[in-house]
Amino acid sequence: MHSIGSIEELKSMSDNCPDNIELHRPYIDEVEITCPECKGKMHRVPEVIDCWFDSGSMPFAQHHYPFENKDLFEQQFPADFISEAVDQTRGWFYSLLAISTLLFNKAPYKNVIVLGHVQDEHGQKMSKSKGNAVDPFEALETYGADAIRWYFYTNSAPWLPNKFHGKAVIEGQRKFMGTLWNTYAFFVLYANIDGFDATKYSLEYDKLSVMDKWLLSKLNSTVKSVDKNLGDYKIPEAARALEEFVDDMSNWYVRRSRERYWVKDMPQDKINAYMTLYTSLVTICKAAAPMIPFMTEEIYRNLVCSIDKTAPESIHLCDFPAVDESMIDTELEMNMDRVLKIVIMGRACRNAAAIKNRQPIGQMFVKAPFELSEYFSDIITDELNVKSIKFTDDVQDFTSYSFKPQLKTVGPKFGKLLGKIRPALDALNGNKAMKEINETGALKLDLGDQTIELLKDDLLIDAAQVPGYVSEQNLDLIVVLDTNLSEELIEEGFVREIISKVQTMRKETGFEVMDRIKITYSGNDKLADIIIRNAEEIMDNVLADELTETPEGANSKEWKINGETITIGVEKLS
Repeated sequence: MHSIGSIEELKSMSDNCPDNIELHRPYIDEVEITCPECKGKMHRVPEVIDCWFDSGSMPFAQHHYPFENKDLFEQQFPADFISEAVDQTRGWFYSLLAISTLLFNKAPYKNVIVLGHVQDEHGQKMSKSKGNAVDPFEALETYGADAIRWYFYTNSAPWLPNKFHGKAVIEGQRKFMGTLWNTYAFFVLYANIDGFDATKYSLEYDKLSVMDKWLLSKLNSTVKSVDKNLGDYKIPEAARALEEFVDDMSNWYVRRSRERYWVKDMPQDKINAYMTLYTSLVTICKAAAPMIPFMTEEIYRNLVCSIDKTAPESIHLCDFPAVDESMIDTELEMNMDRVLKIVIMGRACRNAAAIKNRQPIGQMFVKAPFELSEYFSDIITDELNVKSIKFTDDVQDFTSYSFKPQLKTVGPKFGKLLGKIRPALDALNGNKAMKEINETGALKLDLGDQTIELLKDDLLIDAAQVPGYVSEQNLDLIVVLDTNLSEELIEEGFVREIISKVQTMRKETGFEVMDRIKITYSGNDKLADIIIRNAEEIMDNVLADELTETPEGANSKEWKINGETITIGVEKLS
């Protein structure tokens, strides 16, 4: 049967056709058409009213209901959801709804997912004539199917237009998929070194560290959130929950737990670390499998099927992961979120003071509406490389405030008094005035013969740092770093930089993770003295058995460390 788009196309048709050509155009009855090849008469199929009526009858017509398949139809009607692009709103969505309402007095679907059109990176409709169309097969070849799928899930709500461009796809690929893959690769690297087999161990919750329990709590909270969001057709929200967990797993849990995988043999804490990460990787892959089917399949096949021959042969044959409510600890998650906020603000303070993360700092002060136990405080000091932390209700000693009138509001209110308001503001105790504003939302100002009240919006407030201190504030949370560095702190900063440079050289030279090495150094007396005084710490951290001052060592390289130049060499020991 020929498919004809218009009367003009029909008249110009020259292809061979059967003697009897059926057309799906209701208006064709009004036109007498003869096939130019076979001379056959063309007519409309009389049973077809309109193509949209056909598609609107799909729910029951596909089963030949009500003449047969009554049970099957009733099981599937109404559909859980219907999904099409926005241009189908006045087409298929409406025809389905109209026909179903006429016949059954109910809607044929429970949910509608409307998809926006794909546009180019400038928001223009893709068109061959404009040259901005993207060949889907070329895009798949360039970026991969998972990356493209992930981009559309996270870029915007499904019903909004999607601007498609390669840079955005690559960014999502790097941020989520790359992080997930790197975490998986980390696990595989050390599991292979230790010959770790997850089927030989079990996850014993009571023996887990706080960090392990936190990750498993986040894992189950994430699965719960993803399941609910998918059930509510909130696709971007489900994707963001997955992305947030993978980021926490990689950049917080793994980074803070790395040394647990370096311990010799297989003590219980190392087993806990392996089992926690293994469980998290497998579970989050099952939750993400509908969105990134190929990467999760690869990870699952290697982590699960390679050691468990009884497991389903594909991740897509597994059930969606079940939530273990007993592992969800909301208070633990809340406290760790607080830790992360303080750490982020502390890093911002470091950046403002231009102090490298490897340079230790003496102390920090935190004003917060909550308290944290010693365990969480220790995480903060370790993350920020700070010797001590003090929670306090008073951080006025580290910040000074000054005030000026906001003319656009103060002028209309107190225009004649501006000459008195300015000097009165200059004479204030800035910290005391700021405390009054924070507590009451206003500042009472004594002008001698009268007292006025200025709202916070009536003031231009300038906060100045006290020299030697840097602070960050987020609502009622304030973090202050003491940036005064003693000689001992400065030396410790040099040691950490030297360790970092040696670790970089190990990687660049291609040494294996557990290779023992020899370190040589030369060219700087100041750094040589520091290395000698801290030789044991340096050697322990880089797996070195020898450390000597030599004019030229194997695999040597010149480094500049905090303004000092030194040549360092590394050599693998047999």
